[in-house]
Amino acid sequence: MRSFVTPTIEKLRPYEAGKPIEELARELGIQDAIKLASNENPFGPSPKAVEAMQGVLAESHRYPDASAFRLRERLAEKLGVSVEEIIQGNGSNELLELIVRTFTTPSDHIVFASPAFVVYELAALAHGVPYTAVPLVDDTHDLPRMAEAVTDKTRVMFIANPNNPTGTYVPRAAVERLLREVPEDVIIAIDEAYFEYADAPDYPDCIALRGLRERLVVLRTFSKIYGLAALRVGYAVAPPEIVGYMNRVRAPFNVSTIGQVAAISALADPDHVEKSRRMNREGRDRLERELSRMGFRVTNSQANFVFVDVGRPARSLYERLLRLGVIVRPFAALPDKLRITVGTPSENDRLCQALDEVLR
Repeated sequence: MRSFVTPTIEKLRPYEAGKPIEELARELGIQDAIKLASNENPFGPSPKAVEAMQGVLAESHRYPDASAFRLRERLAEKLGVSVEEIIQGNGSNELLELIVRTFTTPSDHIVFASPAFVVYELAALAHGVPYTAVPLVDDTHDLPRMAEAVTDKTRVMFIANPNNPTGTYVPRAAVERLLREVPEDVIIAIDEAYFEYADAPDYPDCIALRGLRERLVVLRTFSKIYGLAALRVGYAVAPPEIVGYMNRVRAPFNVSTIGQVAAISALADPDHVEKSRRMNREGRDRLERELSRMGFRVTNSQANFVFVDVGRPARSLYERLLRLGVIVRPFAALPDKLRITVGTPSENDRLCQALDEVLR
């Protein structure tokens, strides 16, 4: 019998998210598990955001502002751009997929790195767009080879900076060179989901580089350092023409009223962001030291997670940690690697104790 889906959908496999704590409780009866698998902010959202959410619950019978004007206005003020240069998304994931859906067809071509955020490949496959996945070098985007992979059919290039799952980054000079060298008709989409965590002196703020090329899209999210992952609020900064075309395709009411007011209030609490950044830096440094002491190879990270080569089948180690109530992130395509989110100090303690126990 002929398949009733397109061949590219047939090849897709569902996105594998980090195992929920509730699922581990159902499967193994573990009630006090900690989740270090999905790069969430372990300190939660700003109290101001929580208060704002509570304040609009009674209006849940009303549709949200479809244009998210107040949120876009606040972002424009913070970022020094115009409101017309900002588009909101149901998380940055929706915007990544929207770029593919809006600007490419199966006769076009996409370039991204591998391994990088899996949604780039999923979006290309879902829409039947051919792509080139350029291997990382030293766990880092190889921008010169990515530029070489561009053909006359290339319409979009995705760059994750910092990269997920490795946590590495490409410095400002390399990004500037790429923005100048890639043909001007290619849309370069730079995914800065972990922007607020990066602290390397030469890490670039790509919104400040918009003058180097017209077709540049910079994506960010409220799911990470702002602690609003459950609400799915992301945004992109791009030229008004690109934003206008994406808005033609964007689903109406794609960001809830609760998400919009929470994001606005989160922007008004820089102290919460700074505390989250400081605690993450301290926890990340500690995990890199402890995991290296245990004999693992740890990639220096600019995000809120560490990428670890465990030197053995990682799935077995992952499953043994599960039984101790510690959830980390394995990858089917990277059988000897784990990604571990930086937790609270007590969560990091428990991770290290569990690893010591497993290794013994």
